[in-house]
Amino acid sequence: MALASVPDDLAVLAGREREVLQFVAGGQNNEEIAARLCMNPATARTHGSRIMTKLRARNRAQLAVLGYETSLVRPGWLA
Repeated sequence: MALASVPDDLAVLAGREREVLQFVAGGQNNEEIAARLCMNPATARTHGSRIMTKLRARNRAQLAVLGYETSLVRPGWLA
């Protein structure tokens, strides 16, 4: 399946899921995301899985592309 339409389909994400998506798009792994958002790495992994399901993405690379296509992130924002 193709990625969800952008940017309207980001509305299906909860606020915390959008935050996690930003860090995924920025190249962060679950442990790094957990540290930045003060959560357990397993929780970060669960958020990532739910985001992929909601947006019909097959992998984190597709989530990264979606993050940039929707302007949720921009180059260098994490630096």
